Amino acid sequence: METFLSLLVGLGLSAACGFRVFVPLLIMSIAALSGHLTLAPGFAWIGSWPALIAFAVATGLEIAGYYVPWVDNFLDTVASPSAVVAGTLATAAMISNMDPFLKWTLAAIAGGGLAGLVQGATVLTRGASTLTTGGLLNPVVATAELGGSIVAGMMALVAPVLGLLMISLVLVFVMKRFRQPRTGMQISSPT
Repeated sequence: METFLSLLVGLGLSAACGFRVFVPLLIMSIAALSGHLTLAPGFAWIGSWPALIAFAVATGLEIAGYYVPWVDNFLDTVASPSAVVAGTLATAAMISNMDPFLKWTLAAIAGGGLAGLVQGATVLTRGASTLTTGGLLNPVVATAELGGSIVAGMMALVAPVLGLLMISLVLVFVMKRFRQPRTGMQISSPT
């Protein structure tokens, strides 16, 4: 049961990495330093002061970058593979008492995959915002993504089952939204 709960925490943090790469890692670092999170052996460095400082600086730069027009779309290009790596790391850092091969396989497929799925949904959302508003609403999207990352990261630590349920509902909503047929203006020829 402990392994399953650790996996849920890791998956929740991985999903949060899909919204913002460094926010969940910063949350993990703060929680580990304050004694509220036990990391798997070999991942104690996440709960160190140098890691906390590095994650805080990276988080600040990432957040600021998403509020600069057109830089946000470039960041999506860099953040997509980075989110998969961070999601894999977040899940692996939570799983202990498991064969390393199985642990890393599970972390890469489940954690990295979930982070990539969430990141893909945010890329689609930002792309739609850029196309429809010329990027004017991208700061609103960036704020929603930041909020999603913070809430998902905190929920992963406090209530991992509810956190994953919340992420699942958001993903279902986004996917349904993009699958709906678009109705556009039709131009008819004069007859």
